Amino acid sequence: MGRAGNMSGGPRPGGYGQRGPNTSPSPLESGRGPQRKPTQRRRAGFVRKEDVELEKELQLKKKAEARAIAIPKSIDIMENISVSDLAKKMNIKPAELITKLMALGVMATINQKIDAETASILAAEYGCEVKIVSLYDETVIEKTAENPDDSWPRPPIVTVMGHVDHGKTKLLDAIRKTDVVSHEYGGITQAIGAYQVDTPNGKITFIDTPGHAAFTKMRARGAQVTDIVILVISAVEGVMPQTKEAIDHAKAAEVPIIVAVNKIDLPESNPDRVKTQLSELGLIPEEWGGTTQFCEVSALQKKGISELLDAILLQAEVLELKASYNRMAEAKIVESSIDQGRGIVATIIVEKGTLRIGDSFVAGIFPGKVRAMFDDKGNRLEEATPSTPVEVLGFEGMPNAGDPFEVVEDEKFARAVSDKRQELKKYEEGKNVKKVTLDNLYETISAGEVQELKVVIKGDVQGSVEALKGMLEKLSTREIRLNVIRAAAGAISEDDVMMASASDGIIIGFNVRPSPSAKLLADREKVDIRKYNIIYRAQEDIQKAMEGMLSPELKEQDVGKAEVRNIFKVPKVGLVAGVYMLEGLVHRNSQVRVIRENIEIFQGKISSLRRFKDDAKEVVAGYECGIGIDNCNDLKEGDMLEIFETVEVARTLGKAEENGPDKA
Repeated sequence: MGRAGNMSGGPRPGGYGQRGPNTSPSPLESGRGPQRKPTQRRRAGFVRKEDVELEKELQLKKKAEARAIAIPKSIDIMENISVSDLAKKMNIKPAELITKLMALGVMATINQKIDAETASILAAEYGCEVKIVSLYDETVIEKTAENPDDSWPRPPIVTVMGHVDHGKTKLLDAIRKTDVVSHEYGGITQAIGAYQVDTPNGKITFIDTPGHAAFTKMRARGAQVTDIVILVISAVEGVMPQTKEAIDHAKAAEVPIIVAVNKIDLPESNPDRVKTQLSELGLIPEEWGGTTQFCEVSALQKKGISELLDAILLQAEVLELKASYNRMAEAKIVESSIDQGRGIVATIIVEKGTLRIGDSFVAGIFPGKVRAMFDDKGNRLEEATPSTPVEVLGFEGMPNAGDPFEVVEDEKFARAVSDKRQELKKYEEGKNVKKVTLDNLYETISAGEVQELKVVIKGDVQGSVEALKGMLEKLSTREIRLNVIRAAAGAISEDDVMMASASDGIIIGFNVRPSPSAKLLADREKVDIRKYNIIYRAQEDIQKAMEGMLSPELKEQDVGKAEVRNIFKVPKVGLVAGVYMLEGLVHRNSQVRVIRENIEIFQGKISSLRRFKDDAKEVVAGYECGIGIDNCNDLKEGDMLEIFETVEVARTLGKAEENGPDKA
């Protein structure tokens, strides 16, 4: 009955189910003696192999879990980083990273620098994502969170731009003399490169930037301090080349423009013509249904100045410019210089907070302490609020225009940040800056980094420029929009290069060359310059780049340069140029470009090469020779000959620096 009850009831004691309270097998029945934990067994003097392996697995599992917690999901690095710094950021031992690098075939020491790509591969092994940041992002100074209740209106910051002799300086003088609070009359000496004007309706800060170079360089460094641009145009001359450049810069920086039509007091002035010209450039007056404010002024007779100031304040009201006053100051460097007796001085414009005497700061990569502050009239100040331009003394090194100026807690912290930035600056100087080029364009689009390709077009004549611009703008697709930020006739200048660099764009030259200084700047800024003499080739190249179909092509390799010093007419041969080789060499089968005033006027093949009366295979720099060019009937003394040879080079994505059309 007991068995039958067990069969119909719960599990039998001692069976496969739950044991009864007194059914544990005796040590003799089990044959193993009493059950002990692994530690108890070690104390007893014997250990089972299975227990040792189990304990090892548990320890390894704990270590893996601890590491997974310690290694961050993402880290921020610059273009280059040392193995030890990467190990610190990832919370692992440097020796482990070095072992991984050796497995990848990279032999590196603990202090050796590796590039961001290698660091990304290493970090991916541990499930960590790498983000590349700039020098200032890497050494970011923690700031207090923005408090909307502490934001108050601030004066607008205005940059005055315009063509030479259109009255920009006189307008600035007129504005300074109508300062209703200071009542300064006569010739006011401006102490610094920025100043503030008091009007009945509020203050306005002006930045005096001679030319557009400073404006572009500051924008290239990411210093967006300008709120409004005043474009000064003569009512007599109308739109001129520098006027167009100023418009290009303002539009690229996405800053509103107020047009000041100057010299209206002259009898030959024609403000309506100016409005028509600017309407064609996209600046349509408000009275014509547009959004651009136009003010007619006479800087000489001081007419319309108050209306211009009111227009600036109205625009500022629309922009709703506000800043926090009760926090540690943040500013931008406008300019810096060395003053004998005072040391390094810099003009800054405060963006947020209030700057006071005695504040410790970091400006760019250098530390400092505010020893003294002066306004634009040379008066000593104790504090400076947002939008105030001040001259500051107390720098330990000279910062660059556009560098951030940040107040910190104390001198010790400022020095620590500065030391780190100076160390990182050395790393950054050696990095290879990757700009957008035609060769890496498709790769960049695929990575989602670019939705817009910005292009500067320069050509020999305006008609060609307009034709090329029209053709290229038709190439825009859903994935990428082609934006021509400048299109003008003339040689490729430094200003063009700086604009392309600031906008991360490329330059296309049609029958024009870059000046030597522009070429050097382009190499330094890693700006891609493409030169063409057939319009559709430029169109094809950009289209193929956008489609990722760059094919091998013939590249021009410059081999020499010569100056034409004499012209000879030889019967049955034509014109022969007597030249002096300035650099490189010339071969009999080389090709040549004839350059006159930085514009290419002819390209062809060398038909004859002679030294005195003998044929020559090649002539090197420092010697004279006679060069005949096939079908060239226009040569003048002073023309430059660029000798080049065409070589076939396979074009690969991401190697524009090595494989540009003008490089081999």
